[in-house]
Amino acid sequence: MPPIYQPEVGAEAVLFAAHNDRREMHVGYPTVEAIIGNRIAPGFADWYLARNGYEAQQTDEPVEPDRRDNLWEPVPGDHGAHGVFDDRASESSPQLWASMNRNWLAIAFVGLAGFALGAFYKRKQ
Repeated sequence: MPPIYQPEVGAEAVLFAAHNDRREMHVGYPTVEAIIGNRIAPGFADWYLARNGYEAQQTDEPVEPDRRDNLWEPVPGDHGAHGVFDDRASESSPQLWASMNRNWLAIAFVGLAGFALGAFYKRKQ
């Protein structure tokens, strides 16, 4: 189900978490939506995915009749980390960027809030 992210986005989050003593990293806005949604209406996501999740992960492309699968053993060859959705996958996640830079964003927010409050009080005088 969209949005689709390149595997490097997840790898960047793992690397950042490992080097910055971060217990949790949320990668992509759909993750944040799921966390908030689960707090508000926990059964809704389960119901929705039960009805739509399987179909949303399928394509209309026919499967080659002699295609090998990896059910019982690995498929020979190196297939890499990128697949058929490569052209639709995002190479970055604004939500991940915000999570990685949350300290700087907090400082900027406090600075902007202070500036706005200062301008508001100056105007009142």
